[in-house]
Amino acid sequence: MNAPETVALSPMPHVMNTYGRLPIALSHGQGCWVWDTRSKRYLDGLAGIAVSTLGHNHPRLVPALHDQLGKIIHCSNYYEVPLQEQLAARLSELSGLDCTFFCNTGLEANEAALKIARKFGHDKGIDRPEIIVYEKAFHGRSIATLSATGNPKVQAGFGPLVEGFVRVPLNDLSAIEEVARTRPNVVAVFLETIQGEGGITATRTDILQGLRALCDRRDWLLMLDEVQCGIGRTGKWFAHQWAGIRPDVMPLAKGLGSGVPIGAVVTGPRAARVLGPGNHGTTFGGNPLAMRAGVETLRIMTEDGLLDNAARIGAQLRRAFDEQLAPLPGVKEIRGQGLMIGIELDRPCGALLQRAADAGLMISITADSVIRLLPPLILSADEATQLVQILVPLVKAFLAEPRP
Repeated sequence: MNAPETVALSPMPHVMNTYGRLPIALSHGQGCWVWDTRSKRYLDGLAGIAVSTLGHNHPRLVPALHDQLGKIIHCSNYYEVPLQEQLAARLSELSGLDCTFFCNTGLEANEAALKIARKFGHDKGIDRPEIIVYEKAFHGRSIATLSATGNPKVQAGFGPLVEGFVRVPLNDLSAIEEVARTRPNVVAVFLETIQGEGGITATRTDILQGLRALCDRRDWLLMLDEVQCGIGRTGKWFAHQWAGIRPDVMPLAKGLGSGVPIGAVVTGPRAARVLGPGNHGTTFGGNPLAMRAGVETLRIMTEDGLLDNAARIGAQLRRAFDEQLAPLPGVKEIRGQGLMIGIELDRPCGALLQRAADAGLMISITADSVIRLLPPLILSADEATQLVQILVPLVKAFLAEPRP
């Protein structure tokens, strides 16, 4: 492809200062590679934080989006949107759940899930319904999702937070059972199947199965946030499928549109009819362009076997990291599944963000000390090898430095 004209970076004085940005501006991409405005090339190990499922400039996605742009982009939910039904039917087929509400982001999907839980409780006669949430969780930055989030750093300065949340440790079923005995207003359990911002920490299979059984006994909703870990990232369509269960409510976003903003809340029988006309809505959610992006993303993923690719290439990366990094002093744990991998160090490692970029690799640092890898699901074996060859020496050099 032809690269755009190279331009110099300039400050952003008119953009609100809400991000700690690196001094890099990307201009274009191809596959798993991106270029900045100075023509430097990077291997994309982040995919826009698990968003660019099909990488960049995909040869079948881009023409499909061009086709949709020439038809209709937006039409309002006053009218039927056939592509909504097409995408919803496919999500039901893949998840075994019943129906879907479409929105624009993971935050909005999680907000909708919280509204479903509260309405579910009110419909049962509970005036002040409570929702169980988890330590180190991240569900968004609106006031309600911030309240459900378990990170005091991102909550600081925004109180008073929304009431109605009961927080417990991850992977501790006895804590949930204690809440069940003492809090009669609980109506739902809300958690990430794999915590992303919390450090790539998975909910264990036995815990997920135990939660499913407990929610069934108590007539609670099991709500699994798959915004980051869903859409094939772990090698199955949804991460909870490794445990052989189904949630009642499943928020999705990120990778569903391969870069086009999209969110969704997929619901099973217990939650599918909780919301009715007038209970919830959105201006942009479910617009034809986003729906076409979702339909084409799932179609291409299926045709190209990208779930198998995520599992196979993810296993390749894990083997390499287990061999080359796990034995090192300073590496606490390597965890994750498929192309969702976290390398936890024994010290804050934010400096690696710039060092990796300087070496031509895009990564993320989360939970202060966890290197997070979320590459496009099209990552090849050769590109995985290159990723390892760039990252491992950086980590070794970083751990060899004296601690500050």
